[in-house]
Amino acid sequence: MRFATSYSTAFNGTDPDRLVDFARHAEHLGFEGLYVQDHIALFPGATYGTGELPPTLPFLDPLDCLSFVAAATRRLLLGTGVLLLPYRHPVDLAKRLATLDVLSRGRMRLLTVGLGVFPAEASAMGVDFDSRGRRADEAIDVLRLLWEGGPDGVDHGGEFFAFDNLCSYPKPYGTSTLPIHVGGSSSAAARRAGRRGNGYFPGGMLTDHERDRQLELVRRVAVESGRDPGDIEYTRWGSADLSPERIAELAAQGVDRIVVGFAETDPAQQHDRMSEFAERFALTAG
Repeated sequence: MRFATSYSTAFNGTDPDRLVDFARHAEHLGFEGLYVQDHIALFPGATYGTGELPPTLPFLDPLDCLSFVAAATRRLLLGTGVLLLPYRHPVDLAKRLATLDVLSRGRMRLLTVGLGVFPAEASAMGVDFDSRGRRADEAIDVLRLLWEGGPDGVDHGGEFFAFDNLCSYPKPYGTSTLPIHVGGSSSAAARRAGRRGNGYFPGGMLTDHERDRQLELVRRVAVESGRDPGDIEYTRWGSADLSPERIAELAAQGVDRIVVGFAETDPAQQHDRMSEFAERFALTAG
């Protein structure tokens, strides 16, 4: 089992020193990676799950944030949970992700993409909310096409994106393409992961029964698409009070990675909680 952590501005704010201290402490304790969240814009009354997101909640741009983290760390993998893919143009995004991967020497490897749940956010970005799933599917294909393309260029003519003889450099660090994990709480997200994802990262609001059903859907669709379901990593959210017994249960279900949040608002208490977790599961300090 691998353990990563997440950095949320809801608890941590936007102080750059606190972000760096958090990331360095996570790296020192042996956490695999750090995930950040994404929203481009909010609005009064935006609700998600059982609560309302304050419109003043400051979501840092995830890739800019991860660039800052990469410069302050040496081994920590960089992740998004999730990047709202339909609201980014894949030609620009391919360049930004490859640049971050090159400058971090191959650490932009926990990219997780999703669709977003707010129609107003989609509208503000000029994206039709009802077609954002098809747009995301095509964007995944375009990202891989550009990363894998050579100096002669590549062509694409799709529903949302089109270009001829296009070259995108630099390439990801030491590889032809970056892994793309799929996040979400719907059956559509599970099918997307089965067809196109290198990993599946379901949302935290699902029941155990629904979560199991969707994982089975991921694996079935992978087989139907001619893919090996064993190649799709399974990531789950987890709490700081997880027990070794619960981790063993999750491992038996096929979970490869747990992303743990630490919600303490006081930095010292937060770091202590992280240290306690790392000691409980014998993470390897760097």
